[in-house]
Amino acid sequence: MTKNGGLTPKQEAFCLAYVETGNASEAYRRAYDTSRMKDGVIRVKACEVMAHELVEARIAELRQRAMDRHDVTVDRIVQELAKLAFANMLDYIQIQSDGTAYVDFSKLSREQAAAIGEIVTEEYSEGRGEDARPVKRVKFKLLDKRGALVDLGKHLGMFTDKHEHTGKDGAPLVPELPENRDLARVILSILSQAQIAKEDTPQ
Repeated sequence: MTKNGGLTPKQEAFCLAYVETGNASEAYRRAYDTSRMKDGVIRVKACEVMAHELVEARIAELRQRAMDRHDVTVDRIVQELAKLAFANMLDYIQIQSDGTAYVDFSKLSREQAAAIGEIVTEEYSEGRGEDARPVKRVKFKLLDKRGALVDLGKHLGMFTDKHEHTGKDGAPLVPELPENRDLARVILSILSQAQIAKEDTPQ
């Protein structure tokens, strides 16, 4: 046993690897010798380690430390999701009297800017010779509203995912959580997995 809450060195290594990868099977491979084990056996073994009360407590402790270190809270994550979910195109453009629109970021707030994934400005000349005139074209992309709304809905219990009761070949399912080397990566994971909705409006 070790000073890490009574865990063995291998159990401690498992906990550290699980917090880093979010994958119990991969954590087991890193902490134990699995060279002669099949994938199904590794899943079962990993599930057994995960079921250990001290392992569960140690994982929770490591996660909390990461959250405290980076000041990550559920409220902050929900706030960031809300900025994406409720972004409105009218916050970024101005409609003219003839019905056309142009991009206007002059009054953009920090919260509104959080929903923008990319801004590209193109400058070129249109026409030839004396008739040529400078043209500026602004493209911007908003991060996926639908993905953010779904994530918010899940957090509020509006949607329920269906889960299998057994894994491959009838083996017990092992909890596999999103990657969270540092739990601050939860936000980045949400953003990186979101499909970006393209909006292309000439200025």
